[in-house]
Amino acid sequence: MTSRTRWIGLLVFIVICVGAGGLGAIATTPEIEGWYKTIIKPSWNPPGWIFGPVWTTLYIMMAIAAWLVWKQAGFKAAKLPLTTFAIQLLLNVGWSWIFFGMHQPGWAFVEIIFLWLAILTTTILFFEKSVTAGGLMVPYLAWVSFASVLNFTIWRLNL
Repeated sequence: MTSRTRWIGLLVFIVICVGAGGLGAIATTPEIEGWYKTIIKPSWNPPGWIFGPVWTTLYIMMAIAAWLVWKQAGFKAAKLPLTTFAIQLLLNVGWSWIFFGMHQPGWAFVEIIFLWLAILTTTILFFEKSVTAGGLMVPYLAWVSFASVLNFTIWRLNL
């Protein structure tokens, strides 16, 4: 694999991950000042301005992690970890559409459990290929752990 191919690969992973964030934002952004503003949230709900920078950072870290796994092993040798990565990315987008787009915090909580499990699986598989790649996934797992508790709490507060 040439140096140029490696860097193009990184760019592709960044575009895919940030693009997934953009797909989620299509459902999320219009609801921040609409539906989301009207529902009951816990006192420890983070301020709205924090989500954009956190998610952007996490998407870039995910992209670098996937790139490291791909760069080291290639698609064929890294089929399982990269497949689980793709699955968790799809679940990530899906959560935004269920929670914000459909206004369904209960179903979003069910979905985020699957997302969390997919992230955990991906993180473990990435650690097996690259300690750095696995480490880059840990903040994402931590954030989605927090988001799961927040999602559950919002669901319960708004029954």
